[in-house]
Amino acid sequence: MAGNGNTDGEFSFSAAAARDALPRITTEKGAKSTTSSDVCHDDTASRVNFQTIDQLHSLQKKRSAPTTPLKEGGGVVMGTSGPTTPVSGESMLQSVSASLASLTRETGPKVIRGDPTSAAKVAHVPQTPTSAPAADVSDSSLKFTHVLHNLSPAELYEQAIKYEKGSFVTSTGALATLSGAKTGRSPKDKRVVKDETTASELWWGKGSPNIEMDEQSFLVNRERAVDYLNSLDKVFVNDQYLNWDPENRIKVRIVSARAYHSLFMHNMCIRPTAEELENFGTPDFTIYNAGKFPCNRFTHYMTSSTSVDINLGRREMVILGTQYAGEMKKGLFGVMHYLMPKRKILSIHSGCNMGKDGDVALFFGLSGTGKTTLSTDHNRYLIGDDEHCWSETGVSNIEGGCYAKCIDLSREKEPDIWNAIKFGTVLENVVFDEHTREVDYTDKSVTENTRAAYPIEYIPNSKIPCVGPHPKNVILLACDAFGVLPPVSKLDLAQTMYHFISGYTALVAGTEEGVKEPRATFSACFGAAFIMLHPTKYAAMLAEKMQAQGATGWLVNTGWSGGSYGSGSRIKLAYTRKIIDAIHSGSLLNATYQKTEIFGLEIPNEVEGVPSEILEPMNAWEDKVAYKDTLLKLAGLFRNNFETFTSHKIGEDGKLTEEILAAGPNF
Repeated sequence: MAGNGNTDGEFSFSAAAARDALPRITTEKGAKSTTSSDVCHDDTASRVNFQTIDQLHSLQKKRSAPTTPLKEGGGVVMGTSGPTTPVSGESMLQSVSASLASLTRETGPKVIRGDPTSAAKVAHVPQTPTSAPAADVSDSSLKFTHVLHNLSPAELYEQAIKYEKGSFVTSTGALATLSGAKTGRSPKDKRVVKDETTASELWWGKGSPNIEMDEQSFLVNRERAVDYLNSLDKVFVNDQYLNWDPENRIKVRIVSARAYHSLFMHNMCIRPTAEELENFGTPDFTIYNAGKFPCNRFTHYMTSSTSVDINLGRREMVILGTQYAGEMKKGLFGVMHYLMPKRKILSIHSGCNMGKDGDVALFFGLSGTGKTTLSTDHNRYLIGDDEHCWSETGVSNIEGGCYAKCIDLSREKEPDIWNAIKFGTVLENVVFDEHTREVDYTDKSVTENTRAAYPIEYIPNSKIPCVGPHPKNVILLACDAFGVLPPVSKLDLAQTMYHFISGYTALVAGTEEGVKEPRATFSACFGAAFIMLHPTKYAAMLAEKMQAQGATGWLVNTGWSGGSYGSGSRIKLAYTRKIIDAIHSGSLLNATYQKTEIFGLEIPNEVEGVPSEILEPMNAWEDKVAYKDTLLKLAGLFRNNFETFTSHKIGEDGKLTEEILAAGPNF
């Protein structure tokens, strides 16, 4: 389609901006690493097994008794809501390859703005760039391609419901969609171009989330995605921002094949005003999302028909073979993990809220630790639930929306999320009643990873704009199913870095015999799947900012007490909230402390509203020998995991690295 002087891509609206001219970040070679399974798995999910789209669609709707009964003899009674017998599904679409085989490549792409099914001009002309991109001659276009540029949620609803199978309006007004076979991220299919610059800057090797590919392979995939997008009758384009800090925001352009993807990104990125769209200019980063069209598995570096590719030099991302929208969100998060540190801004995977007096707290934690629950507080303002930047002026949310898990969602437990699921919200892979369109959030027929994407202003106590002053407290959350970490402990700077790099939580895993025992999970920086640089780089920046602002680090265990999973009990949420309240108020800083063995953690002798006997883990265990054995077991797991980082020195003298290592378990 629109060219920018490139000869290798005919759909690109413009080239990416030149990268910042800053010194390269060097890394040590030969460092050991954890296994590839140690990355953060917060939204990965198993593939949905089905042969046709109709079979997948059948999982989405539950049969219910119609309000108008059927006539005897099989006839249909027409009620106010239309026929009550199910409409037969469409025949399975021909493969894209087969449909293109009969066409010839003759003329270049011809851009037509607006809906191809409507002769009327698009009503929101002011939101369309004043200078339409010129069409370059290429053999990659097969027909007229209509660019639906920055459509409103209402327009995207119409496009999705009319043209995308599996799109429905739920009883609360949300748009329910299906993401196809992939209902979670595909971290093993993520690729990053390794060139002269990124070879020395990024974290590579075993354990790193960055799996390399070369420039040529990226261009092959890019061409494939561009060809597919140009073959469509229409594509959707979003121009939006990342980062609420106006001095450091990033302009992104998302080109996608589905209205669902366009609405998802409309919610998740920061929405420009009409005036800002008029003067949007050249984007800093562009995504080409070819959705269901697969990559060629015989392309070098490919291991499946799915590929999510990032080229930091070209400032581009290409998605092939997956329609899971979270790939776009997390792909851009990875880009921010690269771009922001170049500006000496720390990018972090955390929740963030602010008290009425302006005190800000960061919440780090993997899935199941309570990060979303604890950062959502009716007495505090929500700055964001997942992705943030910490600059010289304070914190800012990267995103313009929230991406909440929906499994087992209830009005009583999560009223804010429940009420946010309304018109404009995207519901992924949920199951609903086919007649009432009421969603059953307990149903896992399609996937357990059901999600809701909505603008952050749908949360009543959100702070708009999503910025705040420097944090006073940095809270690291761990759900310790081993039951040996204290409910709360105060960390010094080196301990904060050690536990930040470790990124620990414990999951409960079932065995074949049905016996369940804890399984330790470590994800560097509490989000290893998304970081670009070596984890110690982010840890050093965190320590520098905490030291400069006088912030305090805390380790909060939301897991078990009095024994491991199966013998002890999970710490009550009410107790954890009392602990968090004491951190926010500053009263916990005035408590008296004692130091634990092995991990050397400082634990308070008293927290208002929390039983004193559970503050020291050993006191809550009846079997002291079992406690000591379990403590040593967990300490050994920490030590083994941290071997990945022992050879990587921070600073020329390596003293900081030595301090971090000394802050780990001692036994």
